[in-house]
Amino acid sequence: MKNTGTDLFDEFSKWQKEQGKTDGTIKTYHGVLEKFQSWLTTKNIGIDEISKNDVQSYMDYLEYQQKSTGTIEKYLAAISVFSRFLGRSQIVLDIQRKEKIKDNEVPETLNESEEKQLLLEVEADENLRNIAIVYTLLYTGIRLSELCELNHDDIILTDKKRTLIVKDQNGGIGRTIPLSKVVCKHLKNYTDSLDTSREALFVSSVNKRISTRAVQYMLQKYDVNPHKLRHTFCKRLINKGIDIRTVAQLAGHKDVNVTKRYAIDSEPNLEHAIDQAFS
Repeated sequence: MKNTGTDLFDEFSKWQKEQGKTDGTIKTYHGVLEKFQSWLTTKNIGIDEISKNDVQSYMDYLEYQQKSTGTIEKYLAAISVFSRFLGRSQIVLDIQRKEKIKDNEVPETLNESEEKQLLLEVEADENLRNIAIVYTLLYTGIRLSELCELNHDDIILTDKKRTLIVKDQNGGIGRTIPLSKVVCKHLKNYTDSLDTSREALFVSSVNKRISTRAVQYMLQKYDVNPHKLRHTFCKRLINKGIDIRTVAQLAGHKDVNVTKRYAIDSEPNLEHAIDQAFS
């Protein structure tokens, strides 16, 4: 039977007290670990058995839940302290989490030349899955966790409709993103090449749903990361004059202030605005 964590949490709280932690910190960390344990229970994993992969998967899950950067950092901090208590600090080393960006900081993006070079390099390797992944991330702006959760039926490619469906945390439709012709082409090339039937859209070399870590590792070869591809998508829309609320909806931003960061260094085109409104 898996450890329920109750006794372990009590021991952890006593240990924190001995380390001089305040009652507020102890209570906060206890709450975080209870939520982490609830998630682990769905995976049939005991809190005392956690691995580095479990911690990474939980961070990815929190990002998929659209938790703020501060919240994700708080959760990782609690799990890091808990891992020290367990004597297994190594399980939180090099954990990837949501990129921390200041409100007035323009997110890092690819310029047109860098984007073109990336696509040339990816296509030159002739891996249909990787080509489809890069085009999907770059031309839909979905999060890495959302990409890995895609199923075949989330992609609709017909003569009248070309869309990608991003599910919410309950499995319902969170948002729908129109697909460009070039993305459709590469998705179709990839899916037509599959010789096995799987629910997951993107699969690993052993025909299992691809992991976030596997995609990150693949992208490292091209010196790019999922965040930069997502930021490039949003920045391109802003540069093309698409309004903030539309970009926010496509990107799945609950707060339009997050989207406004992409317009910080954009010069307003006043003549274009007048021509669009009154011509």
